[in-house]
Amino acid sequence: MPGGREVRASRFLRTTGQHASIEPDAFTAGSYVLSIGGAEQSHVNLLQPEEIFYEYLRRIGHLVDLAASPGVPVSALHLGAGALTLARYIQATRPGSVQYAVELERELLDFVLRELPLPEGTDLQTIIGDARESLVRIDPEVRFDVVILDIFSGPDAPAHLTTGAFYREVRERLNPAGLLIVNVGDEPGLTLVRSQVSAMRQAMADVAAVAETGMFEGRYPGNIILAGTLTPWPPEWTTELTARGPHPAKVLAGVDLDPFAG
Repeated sequence: MPGGREVRASRFLRTTGQHASIEPDAFTAGSYVLSIGGAEQSHVNLLQPEEIFYEYLRRIGHLVDLAASPGVPVSALHLGAGALTLARYIQATRPGSVQYAVELERELLDFVLRELPLPEGTDLQTIIGDARESLVRIDPEVRFDVVILDIFSGPDAPAHLTTGAFYREVRERLNPAGLLIVNVGDEPGLTLVRSQVSAMRQAMADVAAVAETGMFEGRYPGNIILAGTLTPWPPEWTTELTARGPHPAKVLAGVDLDPFAG
Protein backbone atom coordinates (compact mmCIF):
# COMPACT_ATOMS: atom_id res chain seq x y z
CA MET A 1 0.00 0.00 0.00
CA PRO A 2 1.41 3.42 -0.90
CA GLY A 3 3.37 5.00 1.92
CA GLY A 4 2.27 2.23 4.27
CA ARG A 5 -1.37 3.35 4.26
CA GLU A 6 -4.51 1.79 2.93
CA VAL A 7 -6.02 3.83 0.11
CA ARG A 8 -9.69 4.76 0.12
CA ALA A 9 -10.38 7.85 -1.95
CA SER A 10 -12.77 9.43 -4.43
CA ARG A 11 -12.58 12.22 -6.98
CA PHE A 12 -15.10 14.10 -9.10
CA LEU A 13 -14.27 13.98 -12.82
CA ARG A 14 -15.23 17.24 -14.48
CA THR A 15 -15.04 16.03 -18.08
CA THR A 16 -17.57 13.23 -17.65
CA GLY A 17 -19.37 14.49 -14.55
CA GLN A 18 -18.84 11.15 -12.80
CA HIS A 19 -17.12 10.16 -9.58
CA ALA A 20 -14.04 7.95 -9.50
CA SER A 21 -13.16 5.91 -6.44
CA ILE A 22 -10.26 3.73 -5.37
CA GLU A 23 -10.93 0.99 -2.83
CA PRO A 24 -8.82 -1.89 -1.50
CA ASP A 25 -9.39 -5.34 -2.99
CA ALA A 26 -10.60 -7.31 0.00
CA PHE A 27 -9.19 -10.56 -1.36
CA THR A 28 -5.68 -9.63 -2.53
CA ALA A 29 -3.20 -7.80 -0.31
CA GLY A 30 -1.76 -4.64 -1.85
CA SER A 31 -4.40 -4.53 -4.58
CA TYR A 32 -6.91 -1.80 -5.40
CA VAL A 33 -9.94 -1.35 -7.62
CA LEU A 34 -10.65 1.82 -9.59
CA SER A 35 -14.35 2.44 -10.21
CA ILE A 36 -15.93 5.19 -12.28
CA GLY A 37 -19.60 6.00 -11.95
CA GLY A 38 -19.97 2.98 -9.69
CA ALA A 39 -18.63 0.53 -12.30
CA GLU A 40 -15.31 -1.25 -11.84
CA GLN A 41 -12.78 -0.07 -14.42
CA SER A 42 -9.33 -1.23 -13.38
CA HIS A 43 -7.54 -3.44 -10.88
CA VAL A 44 -3.98 -2.77 -9.70
CA ASN A 45 -1.70 -5.00 -7.65
CA LEU A 46 0.91 -2.62 -6.23
CA LEU A 47 2.91 -5.41 -4.61
CA GLN A 48 3.02 -7.57 -7.76
CA PRO A 49 2.24 -5.41 -10.81
CA GLU A 50 3.16 -8.29 -13.09
CA GLU A 51 0.04 -10.08 -11.81
CA ILE A 52 -3.02 -8.90 -13.77
CA PHE A 53 -6.48 -9.64 -12.39
CA TYR A 54 -8.88 -8.80 -15.23
CA GLU A 55 -9.08 -11.44 -17.93
CA TYR A 56 -8.98 -9.13 -20.94
CA LEU A 57 -5.98 -7.23 -19.57
CA ARG A 58 -4.14 -10.50 -19.05
CA ARG A 59 -4.67 -11.30 -22.72
CA ILE A 60 -3.25 -7.90 -23.64
CA GLY A 61 -0.31 -8.56 -21.35
CA HIS A 62 0.37 -11.86 -23.14
CA LEU A 63 0.43 -10.01 -26.47
CA VAL A 64 2.90 -7.49 -25.05
CA ASP A 65 5.02 -10.46 -23.94
CA LEU A 66 5.28 -11.53 -27.59
CA ALA A 67 6.20 -8.08 -28.91
CA ALA A 68 9.89 -8.55 -28.04
CA SER A 69 12.19 -11.05 -26.38
CA PRO A 70 11.46 -11.56 -22.65
CA GLY A 71 12.75 -8.75 -20.46
CA VAL A 72 13.80 -6.51 -23.35
CA PRO A 73 12.61 -2.89 -22.91
CA VAL A 74 10.02 -1.63 -25.37
CA SER A 75 8.53 1.70 -26.30
CA ALA A 76 4.80 1.69 -25.56
CA LEU A 77 1.91 4.09 -26.12
CA HIS A 78 -1.26 3.71 -24.04
CA LEU A 79 -4.33 5.40 -25.52
CA GLY A 80 -6.62 5.39 -22.49
CA ALA A 81 -4.83 5.26 -19.16
CA GLY A 82 -7.27 3.93 -16.56
CA ALA A 83 -5.30 2.94 -13.48
CA LEU A 84 -2.18 2.36 -15.62
CA THR A 85 -2.33 -1.38 -14.98
CA LEU A 86 -0.59 -2.22 -18.25
CA ALA A 87 2.03 0.49 -17.84
CA ARG A 88 2.88 -1.04 -14.47
CA TYR A 89 2.96 -4.50 -16.05
CA ILE A 90 5.38 -3.41 -18.77
CA GLN A 91 7.68 -1.74 -16.23
CA ALA A 92 7.64 -4.89 -14.07
CA THR A 93 8.30 -7.32 -16.93
CA ARG A 94 10.42 -5.06 -19.14
CA PRO A 95 12.34 -2.62 -16.89
CA GLY A 96 13.72 0.38 -18.74
CA SER A 97 10.81 0.61 -21.16
CA VAL A 98 9.85 4.10 -22.36
CA GLN A 99 6.09 4.67 -22.14
CA TYR A 100 3.53 7.34 -22.98
CA ALA A 101 -0.05 7.45 -21.68
CA VAL A 102 -2.86 9.54 -23.16
CA GLU A 103 -5.93 10.22 -21.02
CA LEU A 104 -8.86 12.51 -21.78
CA GLU A 105 -9.75 13.05 -18.11
CA ARG A 106 -7.07 15.11 -16.33
CA GLU A 107 -8.60 14.59 -12.89
CA LEU A 108 -8.57 10.80 -13.36
CA LEU A 109 -4.90 10.64 -14.24
CA ASP A 110 -3.92 12.98 -11.39
CA PHE A 111 -6.08 10.96 -9.00
CA VAL A 112 -4.54 7.62 -9.99
CA LEU A 113 -0.95 8.85 -9.90
CA ARG A 114 -1.45 10.43 -6.47
CA GLU A 115 -3.23 7.53 -4.81
CA LEU A 116 -1.52 4.63 -6.60
CA PRO A 117 2.03 5.79 -7.42
CA LEU A 118 3.92 4.08 -10.23
CA PRO A 119 6.80 1.72 -9.42
CA GLU A 120 10.14 3.40 -8.90
CA GLY A 121 12.05 3.79 -12.14
CA THR A 122 8.99 3.91 -14.40
CA ASP A 123 9.65 6.10 -17.44
CA LEU A 124 6.15 7.35 -18.30
CA GLN A 125 5.16 10.57 -20.01
CA THR A 126 1.52 11.56 -19.65
CA ILE A 127 -0.57 13.55 -22.11
CA ILE A 128 -4.01 14.97 -21.41
CA GLY A 129 -6.32 15.05 -24.41
CA ASP A 130 -8.15 13.15 -27.11
CA ALA A 131 -6.41 9.96 -28.24
CA ARG A 132 -6.33 10.88 -31.92
CA GLU A 133 -5.40 14.52 -31.47
CA SER A 134 -2.65 13.58 -29.03
CA LEU A 135 -0.80 11.50 -31.62
CA VAL A 136 0.47 14.66 -33.29
CA ARG A 137 1.62 16.10 -29.95
CA ILE A 138 4.17 13.33 -29.52
CA ASP A 139 7.60 13.94 -31.08
CA PRO A 140 7.18 12.78 -34.70
CA GLU A 141 10.50 10.99 -34.52
CA VAL A 142 9.23 8.69 -31.76
CA ARG A 143 8.12 5.23 -32.90
CA PHE A 144 6.51 2.57 -30.74
CA ASP A 145 6.93 -1.17 -30.41
CA VAL A 146 3.46 -1.43 -28.88
CA VAL A 147 0.38 0.78 -29.07
CA ILE A 148 -2.53 -0.18 -26.79
CA LEU A 149 -5.96 1.34 -27.41
CA ASP A 150 -8.29 0.71 -24.45
CA ILE A 151 -11.17 3.13 -24.85
CA PHE A 152 -14.00 1.31 -26.64
CA SER A 153 -17.13 0.21 -24.83
CA GLY A 154 -19.93 -0.92 -27.12
CA PRO A 155 -21.97 1.55 -29.17
CA ASP A 156 -20.59 4.51 -27.19
CA ALA A 157 -17.18 4.18 -28.86
CA PRO A 158 -15.91 7.57 -30.12
CA ALA A 159 -16.64 7.53 -33.85
CA HIS A 160 -13.41 9.30 -34.85
CA LEU A 161 -11.38 6.47 -33.27
CA THR A 162 -13.17 3.67 -35.13
CA THR A 163 -12.06 4.40 -38.69
CA GLY A 164 -9.43 3.01 -41.01
CA ALA A 165 -8.02 6.53 -41.27
CA PHE A 166 -7.32 6.62 -37.54
CA TYR A 167 -5.64 3.23 -37.62
CA ARG A 168 -3.46 4.39 -40.50
CA GLU A 169 -2.38 7.32 -38.35
CA VAL A 170 -1.49 4.92 -35.55
CA ARG A 171 0.35 2.65 -37.99
CA GLU A 172 2.66 5.53 -38.90
CA ARG A 173 3.80 5.69 -35.26
CA LEU A 174 4.76 2.00 -35.11
CA ASN A 175 8.19 0.50 -35.58
CA PRO A 176 8.45 -1.96 -38.51
CA ALA A 177 7.84 -4.89 -36.14
CA GLY A 178 5.34 -2.91 -34.06
CA LEU A 179 2.12 -4.28 -32.61
CA LEU A 180 -1.23 -2.50 -32.31
CA ILE A 181 -3.50 -3.90 -29.59
CA VAL A 182 -7.14 -2.80 -29.37
CA ASN A 183 -9.53 -3.80 -26.59
CA VAL A 184 -13.09 -3.86 -27.92
CA GLY A 185 -15.81 -4.05 -25.30
CA ASP A 186 -18.97 -5.02 -27.19
CA GLU A 187 -22.55 -6.14 -26.88
CA PRO A 188 -24.19 -9.33 -28.25
CA GLY A 189 -23.95 -9.37 -32.01
CA LEU A 190 -20.43 -7.92 -31.89
CA THR A 191 -21.24 -5.04 -34.22
CA LEU A 192 -18.32 -2.94 -32.99
CA VAL A 193 -15.89 -5.86 -33.17
CA ARG A 194 -16.85 -6.50 -36.79
CA SER A 195 -16.44 -2.85 -37.74
CA GLN A 196 -13.05 -2.65 -36.05
CA VAL A 197 -11.71 -5.80 -37.70
CA SER A 198 -12.63 -4.24 -41.03
CA ALA A 199 -11.15 -0.83 -40.12
CA MET A 200 -7.90 -2.30 -38.81
CA ARG A 201 -7.51 -4.42 -41.94
CA GLN A 202 -7.47 -1.18 -43.95
CA ALA A 203 -4.33 -0.11 -42.11
CA MET A 204 -2.45 -3.17 -40.88
CA ALA A 205 -0.83 -5.99 -42.80
CA ASP A 206 -2.60 -8.58 -40.66
CA VAL A 207 -5.15 -8.68 -37.85
CA ALA A 208 -5.99 -11.34 -35.26
CA ALA A 209 -8.62 -11.58 -32.52
CA VAL A 210 -8.09 -13.06 -29.06
CA ALA A 211 -10.83 -13.82 -26.52
CA GLU A 212 -12.60 -16.33 -24.36
CA THR A 213 -13.86 -18.98 -26.77
CA GLY A 214 -17.55 -18.28 -26.23
CA MET A 215 -17.22 -14.57 -27.01
CA PHE A 216 -16.98 -15.32 -30.72
CA GLU A 217 -20.50 -16.72 -30.70
CA GLY A 218 -21.82 -13.20 -30.10
CA ARG A 219 -24.40 -14.23 -27.52
CA TYR A 220 -23.32 -12.09 -24.58
CA PRO A 221 -21.38 -8.87 -23.90
CA GLY A 222 -17.68 -8.92 -23.21
CA ASN A 223 -14.24 -8.10 -24.53
CA ILE A 224 -12.40 -9.20 -27.64
CA ILE A 225 -8.79 -8.15 -28.13
CA LEU A 226 -7.73 -7.26 -31.66
CA ALA A 227 -4.06 -7.31 -32.60
CA GLY A 228 -2.68 -5.70 -35.74
CA THR A 229 0.77 -6.37 -37.17
CA LEU A 230 2.82 -4.81 -39.99
CA THR A 231 3.97 -8.26 -41.09
CA PRO A 232 2.04 -11.53 -41.52
CA TRP A 233 0.57 -12.85 -38.25
CA PRO A 234 3.03 -15.40 -36.77
CA PRO A 235 1.28 -18.81 -36.47
CA GLU A 236 3.33 -19.54 -33.36
CA TRP A 237 1.64 -16.59 -31.65
CA THR A 238 -1.71 -18.33 -32.08
CA THR A 239 -0.33 -21.41 -30.37
CA GLU A 240 1.28 -19.39 -27.58
CA LEU A 241 -1.74 -17.21 -26.85
CA THR A 242 -4.09 -20.19 -26.85
CA ALA A 243 -1.86 -22.01 -24.38
CA ARG A 244 -1.44 -19.01 -22.06
CA GLY A 245 -5.16 -18.40 -21.62
CA PRO A 246 -7.06 -17.39 -19.58
CA HIS A 247 -8.90 -20.55 -20.54
CA PRO A 248 -10.80 -21.37 -22.62
CA ALA A 249 -8.95 -19.17 -25.10
CA LYS A 250 -9.35 -18.82 -28.85
CA VAL A 251 -7.38 -16.93 -31.48
CA LEU A 252 -8.74 -16.14 -34.95
CA ALA A 253 -6.51 -14.91 -37.77
CA GLY A 254 -6.45 -14.96 -41.55
CA VAL A 255 -9.46 -16.59 -43.19
CA ASP A 256 -10.73 -17.70 -39.77
CA LEU A 257 -11.33 -14.03 -38.95
CA ASP A 258 -13.10 -13.23 -42.23
CA PRO A 259 -16.62 -13.78 -40.81
CA PHE A 260 -15.94 -10.91 -38.39
CA ALA A 261 -14.76 -8.46 -41.04
CA GLY A 262 -17.57 -6.01 -41.72
